[in-house]
Amino acid sequence: MRLLVGERSLPVVQLGPDFLLVGEPMDLPPGEACMVMRVDESESQWKVYLPNGISAATNRVAIMAAA
Repeated sequence: MRLLVGERSLPVVQLGPDFLLVGEPMDLPPGEACMVMRVDESESQWKVYLPNGISAATNRVAIMAAA
């Protein structure tokens, strides 16, 4: 799993209903992002909103469905 934020691609180590855990936390502002999940040869992508952005101080990131 990966989180695409602008031109950055961050590894996602866990995905929950309203949060995810990134493998490489960094400071990024609130905004839209794209979740990418690949299983075998099948890939799914969907937009999410990061209401609090991402903080380098923690790997837990709040997410919401993007409109």
